[in-house]
Formats: sequence, structure tokens, C-alpha cells
Amino acid sequence: VRLQVQNVEKPLYRGTFHCFQSIIKQESAFGLYKGIGSPMMGLTFINALVFGVQGNTLRALGKDTPLNQFLAGSAAGAIQCIICCPMELAKTRMQLQGTGEYKLKTKNYKNSLDCLVKIYQKEGLRGINRGMVSTFIRETPSFGFYFLTYDLMTRYLGCEAEDSYVIPKLLFSGGMSGIVSWLSTYPMDVIKSRLQADGVGGVTQYNGILDCVRKSYHEEGWRVFTRGLTSTLLRAFPVNAATFATVTVFLMYMKSEDDLCECEPGPVIQQPSSL
Repeated sequence: VRLQVQNVEKPLYRGTFHCFQSIIKQESAFGLYKGIGSPMMGLTFINALVFGVQGNTLRALGKDTPLNQFLAGSAAGAIQCIICCPMELAKTRMQLQGTGEYKLKTKNYKNSLDCLVKIYQKEGLRGINRGMVSTFIRETPSFGFYFLTYDLMTRYLGCEAEDSYVIPKLLFSGGMSGIVSWLSTYPMDVIKSRLQADGVGGVTQYNGILDCVRKSYHEEGWRVFTRGLTSTLLRAFPVNAATFATVTVFLMYMKSEDDLCECEPGPVIQQPSSL
């Protein structure tokens, strides 16, 4: 977020590593965890919603095909925007608060919840849902590629429940799925971050998505749409590796534990044979 929204005329950070160093040096290691309250509150519900919607949509579509995997993932991505957008708004505002300050001189928000409450009091529901359209445009195809990639990777690697290397294979498949999903819609993430950060300093720059795209490109060129990509991909692999592997192993365990044969067509994330 810091890299995506920084002023091109007076940049604070030269890149991912310099940003990392600067935050620790100027704001201590705790600066790296600014805004953590928002994901802590929202990610549990988001993942439950995503995997639940994806599984039920896939069952409703009937056949486990690559197209249906993409459609089911897209449906899940679209629905979770209801939680994702306000969560990321609070996260973005908290992460930008007190940039470069060890001790905050002016603290607009005490925590993520306080941030959302104050935004609601000032701007109403419209303010809470700032960036909703850009979030929807980003998340819908992104989650489609997310689940499609995971399905193709696990089939290609031959992930079977009895395979002694199934966990490493699931971790690798999940990590690659995260990378592909972010690469597929990353420019829209930059726009979303800029829209949600807009007005933090009291000045509003953008009138909407197209205005943000036009102004960003005009001022900084096409490279603006890759800002922060390195740090995003470094985060995406381990996070999604852990997420997908955990969900899949849990479903495998539950299926073997309870012998849920009547629940065909099988677990939420359908894989070859026993998995």
C-alpha cells in the first residue's frame, strides 16, 4: 500500500526492500503490523465465505470442468467483496497513518474498528464502501483464476491422498495459485488502493476509477500499475500456500473421518481420485 500510493514527485521508498528497511528504522518493527486488526477480524469470514460459495456453486454447476472452476471461483470472489472492501479500506487507512513517525503526533484512528466507525459517521455507507467497484472488478476474475490454477496444478502434480509428498505439492499449488490470481488483476489493485487512500491528507484527487487510471498513467506512465508488485507476490505465495493446503487437508480429514460418501460430488475443491 505504501508503494502503491506514494507521491511520485517526492517518493519515500525506492522499492520493496528499502520500504521494509525504512518502516523498521522510522516506525520500529510494529510499523510493519499497522492495520493488522482489520484482516484479523475479516479474513476468517472471507475465507469461510469464499470456500463455501465456491463449493456450492461448483456443485450447482454439476460438472467439475476448468470453466466451472473459474465460474465458481469468480462467484465466490464477487460475493466476498461485501466484507473485503470495508476491511481493506480500514487496513489501507491504518497503514498510511503516521508514515515515517516513530510516535504518532496526530492519531486519527485508534484501531481498525474505530477507523470504520469514524468513516461511517463522516461519510455514511458510501464512505465505508469506498472502492467497492474497483474491488469487485479485481476480485471477481482474480478468484476465478485462483481456483482454476489450483485445480490444474493439483491435477498436473498428481496430488493423491495417499501420496507421501501430498503436503508439499498442495503448498506449491496453493502458492502458485496466489501468484497467478494477483498477476491477473494487479493493476486494478493499485487503482483500488489509490481510491481508498484518496482524501487521507484532506485533498481528494480522483473522481472515480477512470479518472484515477487516466491521472495515474499521465503522471507516472504504465509502471504505476506495477507499483508494489514484488512485495505482493512475496506475500502471496506463503499466504495462499498455507490457506489452500489447510483447507484441502481439513476436507480430506473430515471425509475420511466421517466417510461422507453421500456428499458426492466430493469436497469443495475437487481433485483427482481420492483427493
